[in-house]
Amino acid sequence: MRADYTTNTKISITESGGWASADADALLFFTTEEEDRGNLPDLPEELRAELDRLKRAGRFKGSAGEVTVLPAYGRLAAPYVIAAGLGAAPAGRDTLRLAAVQAAREAQRLGLGRLAVLLPEGAFPAEPPRGGTYAAPLAAQGTGGADAARGASVKAASVDGVQAEPQSVSGADARTAAGARPSPQSTGSADERPAGAASAAKAVFTVAEGLLLGAYRIATYAREAKPRQELAAAQLFVQRDALNGEALQAAVAAAEAYAVATNYARDLTNLPGNLLLPSDLAKEAEKLAGQFGIACEVLDEQAIVERGMGALAAVGLGSANPPRMITLSYDGDPSSDEVLGLVGKGVTFDTGGISIKPAGGMEEMISDMGGAAVLLGLLIVVGRLKPRINLRIVIPAAENMPSGTAMRPGDVITTLSGRTVEVLNTDAEGRLILADGVTYAIEKGATRLIDIATLTGAVLVSFADVATSAQTNDDAFLASVLQASIQAGEKVWQLPNFPEYREMLRSTVADIKNAAAHKWAGAIMGGSFIEAFVEDKPWIHLDTGGTAWLWGDRGIDPKGGTGAMVRTLAEYICGAGDEV
Repeated sequence: MRADYTTNTKISITESGGWASADADALLFFTTEEEDRGNLPDLPEELRAELDRLKRAGRFKGSAGEVTVLPAYGRLAAPYVIAAGLGAAPAGRDTLRLAAVQAAREAQRLGLGRLAVLLPEGAFPAEPPRGGTYAAPLAAQGTGGADAARGASVKAASVDGVQAEPQSVSGADARTAAGARPSPQSTGSADERPAGAASAAKAVFTVAEGLLLGAYRIATYAREAKPRQELAAAQLFVQRDALNGEALQAAVAAAEAYAVATNYARDLTNLPGNLLLPSDLAKEAEKLAGQFGIACEVLDEQAIVERGMGALAAVGLGSANPPRMITLSYDGDPSSDEVLGLVGKGVTFDTGGISIKPAGGMEEMISDMGGAAVLLGLLIVVGRLKPRINLRIVIPAAENMPSGTAMRPGDVITTLSGRTVEVLNTDAEGRLILADGVTYAIEKGATRLIDIATLTGAVLVSFADVATSAQTNDDAFLASVLQASIQAGEKVWQLPNFPEYREMLRSTVADIKNAAAHKWAGAIMGGSFIEAFVEDKPWIHLDTGGTAWLWGDRGIDPKGGTGAMVRTLAEYICGAGDEV
């Protein structure tokens, strides 16, 4: 991780006329399956003919995520040309981002550190994921997201054929009533710029973000590790009529913030448990806060007990490395009484405690602080883009270990809220520390809440490692986050939140138990437990138990920590991907 929370890749903007003669290690362009290679007059005829031959042979069709590299044989200033596929036209934003990710990975694999990138023309809209519908929760919003936050008279949102009624909502009322995301601090919206410039800004944002995400490499501790090629520079070539220096530089800055934050969360998630104790997580939060001038409070184990945070204290009892409660406060909108509370699970290693996990695959439990990593990554976006919003970021951090002092099944603990919990399973510890975290966020002034956690293995049963699950007590609030997830290209799916699930957590000896007597609806039960502590405030629970960690590269996500949901929450808070 870079100490200054920036990227080693320099991204610049220039006019497209000089692309073919650029001083670079490779020229990168994007192509659809149907595109006529004759539309690339800057390339020598031999290269265009070779691309056509590869297409006829089925070796490069221009499919989404497909990449091929051709030597230039001295016909160009750059020694190589990289073609990245966009699939069938017209391509969407997710496809363009994926193409940039794959191109960056291939360039680094071949040791090509400097790219000259011909920006594709087109709108590249953000679209809901295929194979399902986001229509119902988005229709429930009925306010149109960021437009409502700006006090605009908004149009009805139409997704998959379901249309919401238009409403006129103003300012803070929109954020309170419908959960619309706050406005970023910007000098003008994309709608005020010419269409070509607005499309170019979105393409610049998406390509720059994709290149930086694709350039990510997991850290290695091998003594014999060889130096690895970094993506040192990417020069983006834009059509002259779309050049707008201020807008395009803003797009690059936003893309860098999103990608750096995601890659930082990946690095943090990938840290071995012996290198990231709860105290280390607290020190990292303090360092980040100091970098961006954000207030930070860290409570040690003694203060945790003194404050009555019995759930966090209980989870940390079994470890020689005591827990910490981390709080970061950002006040970007002093005129508003609204405060978004973000609570992230920070279990730096999870053995399951006395209810110990099977040995096979337990090494993945270095990722059980994935929620905390997301929120610390988000702090980079907030620090760099400075959105108009008030935030309280709360991270309860602990190790869940078995020992003679560890929490036991059957224990009854008292949480910060005063509610008592019967512990049936010590491996259901994340919801315990989040209970204290949610209460503390409310004490710190939170008026609405989002918690994020690698909470359950049960979410894998429902979604595998493809989608993040969401539960809410406020569909309009969730709709705004779903809109942000579509812009970010991250898959989120809503689980039901019926009162019957809460009934299943009733205890005969305490206010609530931390697990049901059966194994049904495990992901839902985890969220339902947390809801018991939100004091009826608008609330969303995001379970990244399947998406925070992958056992191999897939799409834009690398093996190991993925940083899943950094970009969705960044988009919800800042809206930069939609506003550029």
